[in-house]
Amino acid sequence: MAHDGARRGTAPATAAGDGDTVAGVVRALLAAVPAGCTWLQPLTDEDGRVADFLVAAVSGRGNDLYGRGADRIGERVSDLYPSMVGGPLWQLYLQVQADGVAAGLADFRYAEQRAGIVADSLFEVSVQPVLGGLLVWWQRIDEARRRLERTELLGSLGWAEYDLVTGRSEWSPGMFRIFERDPALGAMSRSEQAAALLTDDRGVSETAWQTLDSGAASDVTVRFRTGEKVKYLRVLSDLARDADGSPLKIYAVVQDVTTREDTRTAMERLSDQLRSREMTALAEHRLAAQLQNLIQPVPPEPFPLAGLQAVVSYLPAESAVQVGGDWYHAQTLPDGQVVLAVGDVAGHGLEAANGMAHLRFSLVAWLSIGIRDPGTLLGHMNRLCLQLGITGTAAIGVYDPGTRTLSWGRAGHMPPLLARAGVTSELDRPAGLLLGAADDAVYPVLDSSLRDDDLILFYTDGLVERRTASTAVMLDRVKQTLAGVSADAGPQPLTRLRGLLHSASPDDDTCTLAVHVLP
Repeated sequence: MAHDGARRGTAPATAAGDGDTVAGVVRALLAAVPAGCTWLQPLTDEDGRVADFLVAAVSGRGNDLYGRGADRIGERVSDLYPSMVGGPLWQLYLQVQADGVAAGLADFRYAEQRAGIVADSLFEVSVQPVLGGLLVWWQRIDEARRRLERTELLGSLGWAEYDLVTGRSEWSPGMFRIFERDPALGAMSRSEQAAALLTDDRGVSETAWQTLDSGAASDVTVRFRTGEKVKYLRVLSDLARDADGSPLKIYAVVQDVTTREDTRTAMERLSDQLRSREMTALAEHRLAAQLQNLIQPVPPEPFPLAGLQAVVSYLPAESAVQVGGDWYHAQTLPDGQVVLAVGDVAGHGLEAANGMAHLRFSLVAWLSIGIRDPGTLLGHMNRLCLQLGITGTAAIGVYDPGTRTLSWGRAGHMPPLLARAGVTSELDRPAGLLLGAADDAVYPVLDSSLRDDDLILFYTDGLVERRTASTAVMLDRVKQTLAGVSADAGPQPLTRLRGLLHSASPDDDTCTLAVHVLP
């Protein structure tokens, strides 16, 4: 739009043609920017003071309150927005132009007197000195806030962010309304929220934390005391992590469901109870898995034993709510013999993991005092299971690398598999009752002679038990796999074998201990 010199004022002097070139470049750049940006050039009076600003370029989608876009280019700010002259944003323009230091207004309120335009609008504005002028970025926030507040009010909703690094919390207006808290007090701390949580629901809250730590989103309903009232709050939360997996923030959406809880049907209550049990089971699964990993870490690669090489695989059940009591032990003893063992405590969850820990650590203790006979070790395990009130199965072998003899016994467990030159068979099966079944149980021991390149597989029932196929069929598949590897052992037979056996059961954990007799 054309203006005469007196009306427009004077823009900063530039070399001939440079101003038009710079303006053209800035216009081209801003036209591709989706955010609301405007590039202003100062207009000075006869005394050299900034008297106004000229709109020199605008962003491609930066329409103003009046719907004006690129047609503002060439217009003065005082003509476009007369009510802004002399106000806080105008003064900010003058300050940034004079100082050359970026600044902004977090809540700039623009008032308009003309009909057909929103009378009162709120913006967040940032002003940067750029190429002798001002690059102004603005974002309207009153409409977004209004939509958020109405949505929260209508749905009895609120959102919160918890910074686990700094400990700071941020609440939406809906959160203050739900907790009936004065916004001037700021968000409640975690300790304040813990104090407001009903004692009976603290277990549910801990379940939510465990669920988040496992990588899943948490959805729980808990009760909080606000003043003299108790409110039911449904809390949907998830966890944000950094590239190393360390937790950084918790994002939560909270809904006041007190009215629904007071009026809902018995069927709805049962549904919520089932969901709560599932969440508790998921948290228990995570704790049990952590316990198993602490008790018996699984080496990532094959490892040496006296005269043998071994590899261990532990596969948790595909079902997220079950963790079994599977365990293994493989160790070269001080006298040069090698102990090989696997077992499975009946049940799932923390109880089974606890029983597994007792058996495995007790086995290590008995070995440390010189007990070597597999039958004697199984007898001690049986008495321990009776004392603990648990049952389980186990297979224990002791290998003498000098004679290449494997002495082994079993307590209700599947016998190890021997693969030799392309043929797989079960080792002769000695008698042996389930651990914890009878206090007078005895466990006979059989000896098996091993040869160069033999493969021995100790395993738990998760490897061969499926709902979709019989145990005989699954066991035959495992035997064929072992036979194929032993027929052509190659340089890394155990690595190949673990990859071929790596198939999780949907219903039970699987633990395998495979050994290769070294030539």
